[in-house]
Amino acid sequence: MSAHDPPAPAHADRGSEPTAAPVRQALSDSVYEDIKARIMDHEIAPGARVGIEAMASALDVSPTPVREALARLESDGLVVKRSLSGYRATELLTRQGVEELFEMRLLLEPRAAALAARNADEGQLDAIEATLEAMLVHPTGPGGPYASYRDFAALDQCFHDAVAEATHRPLLADAVQRLHSHLHIFRLSSNQDAGDPTLAEHERVVRAILRRRPERAAEAMASHLTRSLERQLTRFEGE
Repeated sequence: MSAHDPPAPAHADRGSEPTAAPVRQALSDSVYEDIKARIMDHEIAPGARVGIEAMASALDVSPTPVREALARLESDGLVVKRSLSGYRATELLTRQGVEELFEMRLLLEPRAAALAARNADEGQLDAIEATLEAMLVHPTGPGGPYASYRDFAALDQCFHDAVAEATHRPLLADAVQRLHSHLHIFRLSSNQDAGDPTLAEHERVVRAILRRRPERAAEAMASHLTRSLERQLTRFEGE
């Protein structure tokens, strides 16, 4: 290089750096989904210890993305961290746990639907409607491994979160999202009636919100949750 040539950019010899963060994020997401699927499919049994080193070895990755994944799964309520014993998969909901979960949902979500009917802006209405349309494209409930109903489960939660976001009540939206009800319910059992009426119930909620009918939206959401609770409780019959 001559004295008149411009100096090389300081980052010229680090061409791989711009892609480092996306690659790391992709790995972190992949590890998260892998461990999540093992928990949802009970390959990691409820209550079982999830060892970081053992899981890293099983997935052929370093411990770092495993730690990151477990932190996310703890936020999801799928693992718990205990002093001296590390991470463990959470126990399945009992009948009482299911009833308490839906008790909370019935307190929060009908009110959220009513507020969404009053307060949602056009973009939020579009998002709610788009989520419902996506569920119609992926109308598969549990009936096999988690991979077969992952999209449906994610869209189910997205629908309820979108309604909550449209309330313009951040604390209410946060409370709905933190329940992570879809994960707990879908984890209970892989069996679901092929004629599950969830989509039809969601459609009634959406119609009421789009028509700006708060009372009808609240009634439709309460009816959906009550019927969903009844369906979940059939899993405990005979106990």
